[in-house]
Amino acid sequence: MRAKIVVNGVGTELELDARESLLDVLRERLELTGTKKGCDHGQCGACTVHLDGRRVLACLTMAVQADGREVTTIEGVSGDGGGLHPMQRAFVDHDALQCGYCTPGQIMAAIACVAEGHAGDDDQIREYMSGNLCRCGAYPGIVAAVREVARGGVRPEEA
Repeated sequence: MRAKIVVNGVGTELELDARESLLDVLRERLELTGTKKGCDHGQCGACTVHLDGRRVLACLTMAVQADGREVTTIEGVSGDGGGLHPMQRAFVDHDALQCGYCTPGQIMAAIACVAEGHAGDDDQIREYMSGNLCRCGAYPGIVAAVREVARGGVRPEEA
């Protein structure tokens, strides 16, 4: 199937196999390796990307579902002037990562959590981030980073 997908603001036309996951197309064909393949079963959240502004698990999303739609990966988020996105800056400031493998998916989910209005308090943040696992246990820093961005604590110009 021929598909037109906008990935990180750049339109691309691809010939897709109906069985290809969005994750595999992003990583293997478009060489956007920031999106990680964790479990490949939709259980860890390492592959979280945004599809038309909503978070999805790229391993469970068929690439053909992105036809005519906009995909944003970790490579496509940045602050004004190409610096760090405020959420990326907050993750660094709050030491919200250890090995870093889950970090791209965590950041994409965290951006969505704030945009969706689900960052009212720490319990709500934990609930709406619960689909993203961190095997290193950086959860306190992740919650602190989301809380700070939700409250407007990190400005793009600081990133």
